[in-house]
Amino acid sequence: MQKWSESDIIVNLEKGKTFEALSLDGSLAIKVEDYVPYLCVAIHHGHHLRPELTAKCLLTEAERLYEEDPYTGDFIASMPITLIAQDSRYEYDLNRTLEQCVYDIAWGKKVWNQALDANEHNQSREKHQGFYRILRTLIEQLERRFKACVLYDIHAYNYKRFETDTPTFNLGTTQLAQNKWENVIAHFLERLGKVELPNIEVRTAENEVFQGKGYLATFVKTHFTQTLVLPTEIKKIYLDENSGEIFPLVLTKLKEGMKNAILYNAAYFVRRYTNKRITHRHDLLASKIDPKLKKVDRELFQLAKGVDTLLYINPINLNQEKKRFFAKKFNYTPQFKYRQLKIDPYHFREQLYRLPINDIQDISIQYLYRSVIDSYAGKIDLLTTIATDHFRYNSFRYYGVPNQIDIENAKFILHASDIEEELSAPKEFEANDAKKAFLLALNEYNLSCAVEISSRIAAGAMVDNTRNTILINKTWTGSEKELNALIHHELGVHFVTTMNATLQPLKVFKLGLPGNTHTQEGLAIFSEYLSGNLTLSRLKIIALRVIVVDMMVNNYTFSRTFHTLIEHYQVTAEQAFSVTARVYRGSGFTKDFLYLRGIKDTLTYFNKQDIKNLFIGKTSFEFLDLINELISRNIVILPKHLPQSLSMKKSDNSILDYLIRSIR
Repeated sequence: MQKWSESDIIVNLEKGKTFEALSLDGSLAIKVEDYVPYLCVAIHHGHHLRPELTAKCLLTEAERLYEEDPYTGDFIASMPITLIAQDSRYEYDLNRTLEQCVYDIAWGKKVWNQALDANEHNQSREKHQGFYRILRTLIEQLERRFKACVLYDIHAYNYKRFETDTPTFNLGTTQLAQNKWENVIAHFLERLGKVELPNIEVRTAENEVFQGKGYLATFVKTHFTQTLVLPTEIKKIYLDENSGEIFPLVLTKLKEGMKNAILYNAAYFVRRYTNKRITHRHDLLASKIDPKLKKVDRELFQLAKGVDTLLYINPINLNQEKKRFFAKKFNYTPQFKYRQLKIDPYHFREQLYRLPINDIQDISIQYLYRSVIDSYAGKIDLLTTIATDHFRYNSFRYYGVPNQIDIENAKFILHASDIEEELSAPKEFEANDAKKAFLLALNEYNLSCAVEISSRIAAGAMVDNTRNTILINKTWTGSEKELNALIHHELGVHFVTTMNATLQPLKVFKLGLPGNTHTQEGLAIFSEYLSGNLTLSRLKIIALRVIVVDMMVNNYTFSRTFHTLIEHYQVTAEQAFSVTARVYRGSGFTKDFLYLRGIKDTLTYFNKQDIKNLFIGKTSFEFLDLINELISRNIVILPKHLPQSLSMKKSDNSILDYLIRSIR
């Protein structure tokens, strides 16, 4: 971070510049990513004490830390304007007047082993004054731009010294003009009450343990009539008060909760008291990509871009083993062979967890990248155990296994009577026909990539993202409807999202978010459905995959599963082998049960909201709200290419409609 003098900081504020800087004396950190009508301060966040004062201090570091407010600066790090004190309140307390800001005795303990001299007092007081000169300039700039602003004054308090139960969040409002601001105060208390913390019941209160009588609120009230200060005390439930040891899960949830509570409340304030027009609360967050985020994103992509699950899991001798299986009258366990992994798994994991994720200030974006890193650690565990018993259990961990509802949904679909016209539809298209059709469709989408026929894939077709190629299974045959479904699935979703991902400023959407398999396959099957090309026979194959995964989970052999499909579900030997091989490759690959769950969840989202933003890359339902936020903030761009199926009028098929909408 650049170091600036106080005058440099003030000049840049007066000019309306965006910047991030540490003061030359190290006393404060200021960030202005965008000018918005609210700011956040943490005046007791700091722990630093000047060396000459450290030598005179009677208190241990632990004693000082106990009365400071550690991590309060972290709670507001996601916000676009922050002012965070770096010095300890034992050097000077910013919530006291200039005359009283240097302690002699604090909380019943003598602070210094000898009296501070005039020079030492003056240095501390000058820092105090410097902070308020900067704060005053900042508020003046915001009031001039927006007519009014709100300041979130964040503190933390030790609760074990109280004998009674105390609130998780306490607003001190005694210095506020209640008649003017009561609605904003009530709204903020309501939003704080919605914060969810692990194993902690959240309670909010007003003036219960602190009344907001500090100097910061007094200073703002004295100099500004259109700025509301909300002195907010957070119970120190995120650490051990005595040792200072943090509870990481609580700390993370508090960061998320504070971001949301402040953002919702700021939007409420802005719409009522300022001249800034906003359409969404996300308009009040920074719209530029943090350089630290860009660095993490680039390093993660360079590290993980070659980790393609299907490239390693698809058997390289699939057709040979299929011939052998059929030649041995279906009583043979295929001995699949796989590509060698070109990654050192130990080095890969080490590099993954060395990425400086904590440098990402926005807690929501930080969580996304943490989740991606954890996902890739799980993926490398999967790939390093291909063809071993451990692979199956790593697959359980990574993709999950079908639950009872998944199995009941599958059985429900499989019990549906076949549709006559589907049974009589001629299988007049082969792999070469499919290749030509894909090339024509690419032209309609105004996209280009290679289309190849392959003998090394288990699916009818797939997108090879590493080679920017669509692969078509050499043995594929199908009707016109099945060919169109294949195009809407592979090109309309998988390849379209690949292309959109290349246009994004953040490369993480090329890698894929956790849960992207579930989402991508759900969107792809849904695209078949919307285009009117999803057949009941295709839906039954998807349901059958759930049953096969369940059989594999319950230790059925390859041959037993194959025979069960033929005897109980009346599928052809070709279909039975294809479905079984997909699930048993690698030693037990559970991914295929997600297709049915995916279409159910896609339909749910589709009925509730616009799902177009899911097509920006390899996304997932879990992160749709964040994706919408990032698009609102112009950090991520809208998808350039969309599936044609989204704008097509779906042909009527009452039976299929009933089945799809009955999946629960």
